[in-house]
Amino acid sequence: MSDTPETDPAPDAAEPAPEAPEATEPAPEAPEAAESEPEAPEPERTPDPVRDPLMAKITGDLGDAVLGQEVVKGDMWLRVANPAWRRTIQYLKDHGFDYFCFLSGIDWLPSQESVTRYEQVYTDDAPADPPARESGITGGDSRFQVFVRLYDVDRKVGITVKADLDDDEQPTVESVVAVFRGAEWHEREAWEMFGFEFTGHPGLRHLYLPKEFEGFPLRKDFPLLARAVKPWPGLVDKEPVPGEGEDEEEEAAATT
Repeated sequence: MSDTPETDPAPDAAEPAPEAPEATEPAPEAPEAAESEPEAPEPERTPDPVRDPLMAKITGDLGDAVLGQEVVKGDMWLRVANPAWRRTIQYLKDHGFDYFCFLSGIDWLPSQESVTRYEQVYTDDAPADPPARESGITGGDSRFQVFVRLYDVDRKVGITVKADLDDDEQPTVESVVAVFRGAEWHEREAWEMFGFEFTGHPGLRHLYLPKEFEGFPLRKDFPLLARAVKPWPGLVDKEPVPGEGEDEEEEAAATT
């Protein structure tokens, strides 16, 4: 008898169909942007063994005349009340700061107004919201300030002293020519260029400009009249934007 191949027995029942995969869960929402980390505090200033004690003595001796003081980046800054200007310069000279470097003025008109003053004078493009006025190291409460730079040759330290000039129309401060004879020329220049009045000066007169000249060239609101004839190149010499002026050219061509 021949052997017959064995066959698998028929399954009792059909196997169940595989279950359909569950719907894919939605991807989790991206986490919100992390809040910006707070700025790291500025490192503490390294004490200055020479200037810190010196500034403490100066401010202590001058008392209420001092409106602001700072020792920063190896230098000394001092702001004093206007009536104490000459007295402060005399005090510093008597206490070692006997080298007069220079004297000049500052106009703290906001920079945006300064940059666009020509547009304001000659066009209607005045800034909508000019920036607030800032007055540099040791601050300030007025548009104009006078400042002087003195140096102590023995201790090899310098100091910048400044004072507010309260009247914008006629800023005034006491002359220090009696303290430093070399300030005579510098005060004349500040008078001519900024319009500062130095009471007690031996003779304020022009250095550079003719007597009939009107205005003060170093004030930031002084217009350069030459630009009325030829505006600043940055206002006119610019590359055209693609498509700019096409409508005007088409209108002009249609009317010819």
